[in-house]
Amino acid sequence: MSHYPAYTNGRLDPQADALLTRLALEPSTPTSTLTPGEARASFLLPSWLGTPREMAVVGDLAIPGPAGPIPLRTYVRPGRLPLPVLVFFHGGGFVLGTLDEFDAFCTFLADGAECLVVSVGYRLSPEQKFPAATQDAVAALSWVGAHADQIGGDPTRIGVAGDSAGGNLAAVAALAARDQGGPALVQQVLISPWVDLSCTETES
Repeated sequence: MSHYPAYTNGRLDPQADALLTRLALEPSTPTSTLTPGEARASFLLPSWLGTPREMAVVGDLAIPGPAGPIPLRTYVRPGRLPLPVLVFFHGGGFVLGTLDEFDAFCTFLADGAECLVVSVGYRLSPEQKFPAATQDAVAALSWVGAHADQIGGDPTRIGVAGDSAGGNLAAVAALAARDQGGPALVQQVLISPWVDLSCTETES
């Protein structure tokens, strides 16, 4: 597995430094003052992620969900199958984000981690009320556990990942898998996860 440290010899990685500098210079309006439509239209993260890396296969499918089909997108890097599977839940405060907007990030995961990535297009608020997103997350992970071998994955090597709100969904799905007889996970990658929904301030 490739490793890209944020710091090397005490210095911030140049790519991370450039991203943080660009972020600081971007004009921004507090998301809390925008309508959902305005927030989605101004969602800048996809433009920071660069160009998707070339994959051997990128496929779209829909699986049965608690309130209708759940869209999934799979990313398979060149290599020998079956691959370990990483089920990814995008961030966006449960309101923003689409499969397309996190396309590049998922190709980076698939390439860098040498795995098959399954990105989940869960239902968003406020159009869909809680617990819609968590229900979709649990259903998607359960489906992957039962069908990993059909999409080129190794059912004995399944992990979950997510950033921000997606980190919350990854953690919820992992706990549900543990408690409800879902797939036995080998990895959980929580990227700045939103795990305290009270938004209380902490020293860290």
